This record gives sequence, C-alpha cells and structure tokens, in this order.
Amino acid sequence: METERRGEGILSGDMTEKREQIIELLKKAYWMEIETVMNYVTNSVNPDGVRAQEITEALEEDIQEELGHAQQFAQRIKELYGVVPGSMEFKAEQAFMQPPEEQTDIVHVIRGVIAAETSAIEHYTRIIEETEGADPVTQDMVIDILRDEQGHRRLFEGFLREYEAEGLA
Repeated sequence: METERRGEGILSGDMTEKREQIIELLKKAYWMEIETVMNYVTNSVNPDGVRAQEITEALEEDIQEELGHAQQFAQRIKELYGVVPGSMEFKAEQAFMQPPEEQTDIVHVIRGVIAAETSAIEHYTRIIEETEGADPVTQDMVIDILRDEQGHRRLFEGFLREYEAEGLA
C-alpha cells in the first residue's frame, strides 16, 4: 500500500513509527473533543437558575467549535494514513464534567469546563512537542486549536473568579 515517499517528511516510509505515534496522540485528542461535545451539550441544557443562562450560552457557542476541532483531528488522522476510530473504541474519561447533583450548582459546571480545557491544553501541548521537527502541518493545526482551548479556559476562569468574589464558590 505505502509507496516510497522520500523527502515527504512525516509521510515518508522512514517516518512510519513517528507517524503512528502522532496518529495515536491525535486519536486521543479526537476522543477528548467528542467527549467534551457530549458534556457541553449536557451542561448547556441541564442547569437551572438565573445565573445559569450565561454559562449555558457560552457552552452552546463552544459546542460547534469543539466539534470542529474533532473534525480537524479526524481529517488529520486520515491524512496521515490512519483510521479514524468508531464509537466502540470510545472510553469516557471526563468524570469532572458529569452533571451536578443540584442543577443550580453552576460552579460545578464551571470547574468541570476548566478541568476539560486544562486537560486539552496539556495534551495538545504534548502533541506540539512531539511533532516538533517531524510534522509541521499537524503542529500548526494543533497550535491553532490550542489557542481556542486557552481562550475557552480563560473565559470560564473569569466566570469562576466572579462566583468566588461573590462568595458563591
């Protein structure tokens, strides 16, 4: 299947092992985004109360962006000659994003979002490090996605600071 691709960087035959390592990192990133979409849908619908609206609206806006990230990761997996995994390979990991016992517990949702974004930032930073000098295309894509995740986390950190200042967190 694979033809000789000398001089093609990460797509060359001598980069197969590195390419497979990057594909695995991208698969994890793909699943992180898919799980975040599921949890953002949940947490954009379940919360109750006057204070919930701004948080749920912010999550609703982020859902499409996170889904777009998943699609970018999927496309890059394919471009690197990998196979985008199906749902049977999914393993949930975001316990911190599960709905709170009380649907008015908006601080729980905010902290969950911050944890999800922090996990993404840490993983995407690792991908950027692993692709350095080997796969500039993946690296550039992940840098752009990392910027989005940092912005999301910053927004929710601001929400948390407001709740803390009012003695609600």
